[in-house]
Amino acid sequence: MSVEALKGRDLLSLADLNTSEVLSLLDLAVALKAGKVRSRCCKVLGLLFRKASTRTRVSFSVAMYQLGGQVIDLNTSTTQVSRGEPTIDTARVLDRYLDILAIRTYEQQELETFAHYSQIPIINALTDLEHPCQVLADLLTIQERFGGLEGLTLAYLGDGNNVAHSLMLGCALVGMNVRVATPKEYQPDQAIAQLAKKLAGDRTQILLTSDPEAAADGAHVLYTDVWSSMGQEDLAATRIPIFQPYQVNQRLLDAADSRAIVLHCLPAHRGEEITDEVMEGSHSQIWDQAENRLHAQKALLVSLLGAD
Repeated sequence: MSVEALKGRDLLSLADLNTSEVLSLLDLAVALKAGKVRSRCCKVLGLLFRKASTRTRVSFSVAMYQLGGQVIDLNTSTTQVSRGEPTIDTARVLDRYLDILAIRTYEQQELETFAHYSQIPIINALTDLEHPCQVLADLLTIQERFGGLEGLTLAYLGDGNNVAHSLMLGCALVGMNVRVATPKEYQPDQAIAQLAKKLAGDRTQILLTSDPEAAADGAHVLYTDVWSSMGQEDLAATRIPIFQPYQVNQRLLDAADSRAIVLHCLPAHRGEEITDEVMEGSHSQIWDQAENRLHAQKALLVSLLGAD
């Protein structure tokens, strides 16, 4: 499958892609990273971010600049969005100016509204429901380390949040087993879990559990995220005791496969969801994972815009 099939499309969820499209994106990212393919997209990318960002903002910006394009950072505090301009109006205006738009916001509905009222591709740069661009980079990192994806097992430990949702969908598409270990009251969205199981079919297992040891047992990838996502900072103190058994530490790493790698989408609260020992240890692939945001998103931009 050529990535040309993605041209002009939106990426609101990893479920918008099929298995062949995910694998083709990863192949293109590998080629771009190695300098084997040199593509140019002399277009304009808009970044409309309602949430703070380091890796997403910088990686999208650098990717577009390296492709020969331009980036406009549409800070919501300095646009009419902050004064209550209706989303449908903003969407139709930006559609006339930009070639592609990445949105980082709270509600998935806002992305869907932009996609409905725009002709340009809309990218989910993070919502409370999903974080698909992060997981494309995660899959690229795992593939680099193990030489493939099918049949591997990823254990996600912590809050059943947007990252957990996209991991379930992404791993299901590429034939990886996923075990999501969370406190019972913090499980992932059941509709997402059911969609992931449907995508996985009989090829792989999607398991939700409250047992972190069972999730980590023999896993090839241990993955975690902060216990309080953006907008939930005031809940951190009450969540820490609840999530403490799900900390990625040496004990859980010892239960995993001997070749296991550790991933974290960052930013990390060291000493909470992950220990310094593990984060800085030989199994950590966190910095390669962060770098791969650039390469995966560059492949996505090339695919959605088409190369010159």
